[in-house]
Amino acid sequence: MRLITGLLARLFDVAMILAGAFAASQIRFDSGSQRSFYLAFVAFAAAFALAVFPALGVYASWRGRSKRALVSQVALGWLIVQGCAMALMFSLHRIDFVSRLWFVYWTGIAGAAMMAGRLITHMLLGRVRHAGLNLQQVAVAACGDHCEEMIRKMELSPAAGFRANALYNVRPDNSAAITSPVRVFEEHAAFSRYVREQKIGEVWLALPLTEERAILRLVDEFRNDLVNIRFMPDVRALALFEGSITDLLGVPTINLAASPLPPNAMVQKELFDRIFALSALIAVSPILLACAIAVKLSSRGPVFFKQFRKGADGRVFQIYKFRTMRLHEQKPGVLEQATRNDPRITRVGGFLRRTSLDELPQFFNVLRGDMSVVGPRPHALEHDDLYQNIVSGYIHRYRIKPGITGWAQINGFRGETDQIEKMEGRVAHDLYYLRNWSFRLDVKIIFATVFKGLHHPNAY
Repeated sequence: MRLITGLLARLFDVAMILAGAFAASQIRFDSGSQRSFYLAFVAFAAAFALAVFPALGVYASWRGRSKRALVSQVALGWLIVQGCAMALMFSLHRIDFVSRLWFVYWTGIAGAAMMAGRLITHMLLGRVRHAGLNLQQVAVAACGDHCEEMIRKMELSPAAGFRANALYNVRPDNSAAITSPVRVFEEHAAFSRYVREQKIGEVWLALPLTEERAILRLVDEFRNDLVNIRFMPDVRALALFEGSITDLLGVPTINLAASPLPPNAMVQKELFDRIFALSALIAVSPILLACAIAVKLSSRGPVFFKQFRKGADGRVFQIYKFRTMRLHEQKPGVLEQATRNDPRITRVGGFLRRTSLDELPQFFNVLRGDMSVVGPRPHALEHDDLYQNIVSGYIHRYRIKPGITGWAQINGFRGETDQIEKMEGRVAHDLYYLRNWSFRLDVKIIFATVFKGLHHPNAY
């Protein structure tokens, strides 16, 4: 069945690529002088899509995957295909033979059609599963609250099509009683017999690593049955970021202390950062010029303030801001944070700080690849040395690129950190952002920064 659905998905994508090219041709060219819509060019794109899409997981099983993941994978794959197609035409010196407007129409129409097809199919499958059809029955072997968490996740995602049918509490004496509307077993033999009698196709082992004997026993029990056995280890006591999984050298790897963002998410974030930063710099260029002139006229000294900060993986880079203070001597190795009514701050500098306009030059850091639009704010190197041994989890802020704005900043944790509790609150919010990152969250933070975060009482 999966083979058939995968084949149908591939045929659908090829059809949408061809149909999109034809529709773009109809829109772009006059009927009286309609040109060919470059059959070889379109054929290359369709063939290349069939090679790129499987590598990005576009044709993997949809069960348990979100609509956003489906759409983002298709969008990323189609952009890669079109980028490579244009690169091929450029290398063959045929780029002038392709209408740029037609290419834009084709890219938009075909991409929208492929994404719309998946959204509609996902919606129809969700309704079918809500009605109790196309369900995958699951038997869960677990102990403690991790079991209840797995049941809750199934209940919160009914469109995924998983339904808990039986629970096996492997430690009934040493754990709290499991409360669930489904049948609960406390004996291995009874649980195994029930799975076979009810022909349950999924057995999930939601167990901690300390339950090695129970895991091996269950795997051995169902080794000769046509049952999908999936290990979902409870690593909350060990993992900083909830045990995200990546593939290393073809081996599934549980990340106990590593960047929680998968490589494809990092690529999406990088593309968004560069495009957004370039657009922002073009849009605010008059403001940048006005701020630069105001800073230069306010007091002697350079327009920009430069300071070394730590970036992703602890790499040091030079951050740019508009200078807001008068030139003054600073003791080596000692950092004096700006305080309320600080005499070193100029009148123009005070305005730039209150409105966060002094941060605008950091869009150049984003274009250089040093920073991200959204992420944990970078601190002075002296603060890093001080807090990484005091505040738990502090160093893990640098698992990703630091940002111009972040989850901590829009929740009030910005400005002077004169108390350890302020830094602990900032770090807690930064780690929350890392654990819960999504493109939607980045957009939410950007909008919150624009509408309520530019001016803040802690910005002085």
